[in-house]
Amino acid sequence: MMKNIKRLKTLLKKHSGRSRGVLTVRGQGGRHKRFYREIDFKRNKFGVTGQVLGLEYDPNRNVEIALVKYTDGDYRYILAAKELKVGDKVISGERVEVKTGNALQIKNIPIGALVHNVELYPGRGGQIGRSAGVRLQLLAKEAGFAHLKLPSGEVRMVPLEAMASIGALGNEDVKQQVIGKAGRSRWMGIRPTVRGVAQDPDSHPHGGGEGRSGIGRKKPMTKYGRPAVGKTRNKKKYSNRFIIKRRK
Repeated sequence: MMKNIKRLKTLLKKHSGRSRGVLTVRGQGGRHKRFYREIDFKRNKFGVTGQVLGLEYDPNRNVEIALVKYTDGDYRYILAAKELKVGDKVISGERVEVKTGNALQIKNIPIGALVHNVELYPGRGGQIGRSAGVRLQLLAKEAGFAHLKLPSGEVRMVPLEAMASIGALGNEDVKQQVIGKAGRSRWMGIRPTVRGVAQDPDSHPHGGGEGRSGIGRKKPMTKYGRPAVGKTRNKKKYSNRFIIKRRK
């Protein structure tokens, strides 16, 4: 048993915000040693019942994960839904019971149901609805697509053949969590963030001046002299055509 569970964990390599030794992401560095847990986002073990052995903390995400043992002896981690408890049975399939923790195709989920870990493309694995407290609501089904309401208020079309897991995700109070001290941020790999106006003019476009001087430019700039506010991207995403209602 322990050997099978160990297979699901691999040591996560530290990059500290660097690529080929060059600093590419400021504000990252240090952090405690961390193992990556392989999560079953695809939920493609169809027709095999699994039992929840335990709910675990995962340092790589803000939602708890559930260790599931299947009747064929396989072990997998899945995202833990809010009402999921130790000892509960879960199953994936085309026509399974619409119950918390189960996974099935959206075409077989009743309208109004709350879901998480939803595929954008069938077979690719869940890509949306994976963080703490998230719940997506199924609003309608038409012309081969389902209309899903996201937590932001956005309504998006998803293929009816895509898989989704039933229920809302737990740990919704994670955003109210107080880190408490600077050291804990460092354990998490977060380095201090220094305001541009507090730096010298060689280090940041906002820097320099006497006393508490402001930005002193027409618009705020990044450290590298590019605009930091307003429209900074023009490229249209292919997936934008599936958005029915914008979050704004």
